[in-house]
Amino acid sequence: MTELAVRTGPRLLPDPRRVIAKLFVPGEETRDGNSRANAVVARILALPEAEVSVLAGAAIAEFGGRHPDLTGILARHFAVVAHAVPADQPLSADRRTVIGAYFTHEYAPETAALFNPSMTEHPDQTGLDVGQIRFAMTVRCVGEGHLSSIGFRTGVLGPGSSIVVDDPEPVLVTGSSIPGPYRRHAFLSRLADVGVEPQNAQLLLGALPETFSADELNGALTGVHEHTLGRQRVQRAIAQVMQVAYATYTVEFPTRPGLTGRLLWPGAPAERNGMEDARLVRFAEGNGTITYYAPFTAYDGAHVATHLLSTQDFRRFQMTPLAGRAARDKGLALFPRLIGGRYAALSRWDRENLSLAYSDDRQVWEESTILHRPVRGWELIQVGNGGPPIETPDGWLVLTHGVGPMRQYALGAMLLDLHEPSRVVATLTRPLLAPRADERDGYVPNVVYTCGAMLHDGVLTIPYGISDGAIGFAQADLAMLVSRMARAAA
Repeated sequence: MTELAVRTGPRLLPDPRRVIAKLFVPGEETRDGNSRANAVVARILALPEAEVSVLAGAAIAEFGGRHPDLTGILARHFAVVAHAVPADQPLSADRRTVIGAYFTHEYAPETAALFNPSMTEHPDQTGLDVGQIRFAMTVRCVGEGHLSSIGFRTGVLGPGSSIVVDDPEPVLVTGSSIPGPYRRHAFLSRLADVGVEPQNAQLLLGALPETFSADELNGALTGVHEHTLGRQRVQRAIAQVMQVAYATYTVEFPTRPGLTGRLLWPGAPAERNGMEDARLVRFAEGNGTITYYAPFTAYDGAHVATHLLSTQDFRRFQMTPLAGRAARDKGLALFPRLIGGRYAALSRWDRENLSLAYSDDRQVWEESTILHRPVRGWELIQVGNGGPPIETPDGWLVLTHGVGPMRQYALGAMLLDLHEPSRVVATLTRPLLAPRADERDGYVPNVVYTCGAMLHDGVLTIPYGISDGAIGFAQADLAMLVSRMARAAA
């Protein structure tokens, strides 16, 4: 039988040479109980100015080419520990730079792994030949300590089966972030998800408008009567309000470097142990504008939650936690347009089955119906989606993943009705893609996994993670794939 998905194109590997500059503050106390950070600052203050000038010049000369705004980074890191400098002690610019450098370290976001990609049409389609289309791709980067972040790659598909992936820019930046804005309905729904009693949530947020800022939120919290603040449940609710607030923020990047030099780094407590498996979709809004959405898994080291990133230009990203039963666990994937005037998504909220979920506002996902259960040998542990549905003349093409014996992951496929996606039209009865012998070894063995494929000129291109270590590509002819599916019973 002809192989449905043919491996082709390049293989993308993690690159430890691409680094970001992170804040580094020694956490342990000295044996006499004093802060190590304060001790480091004191030692730097004791250095003669001539030596400080040499150290400052060396830091900029050696590392400035690896970070576009190293001077600004070091200034921000100095500000974090500036309280350790005596108020009456003047500092030269070089000494501030040196203090900042001692509280900075480089981190290689993808030194351990690069995997679980998703791809969609790039907003810039200029300068291409006939039969070509430019794509934007998210990638999951894993570095020291198993910290995941979201990176980007770009390239061109076509003509025909050609796949060209651009070399990523050598430098990485993480952008700057600001809190908010917030939507009260979504905020209250998320508080309900984490167990805040409705009366306490209304007490804290009930007087706020539907859309409010961080300053308005802080004003509402500080305005709570001190007698109420003394109640333990309300104090706990305030802490939970702040956790939800921290997860709602905007990240903005400079014009340079371009998209492949931008890294979405965890910016909220709920993401402190990683931002995982973004499922990128090009979404046609009702007013004709295009927005790129990507639900992703936020992991704090103990719990997972589904967060949503959105952007129109890949320079400014809005991060928001999602709420509702159907947004629990992992693997939410949005349809690329409204269905019956509502947002629709694939969900695996119950951890085993592939479901269809709906939302009126894209933030709260309560409704869900099961589309597919684990029924075949290669998927009996669980099933989920392989990225956003793709609209075709035959129906919504959905890539699936299944987990079988020896915890092996394989990809499948199914078709949903275009007008009633709760109706399964057809399914592939055997895996579309499973690990080959040369793909079994990696950070997590025996896995092929995708977070989103792309259709162009009748060819389905599937970027996929290889055992949580690298990224490969496979392609399938859409007409042949559809013809091999078994039609569902009427």
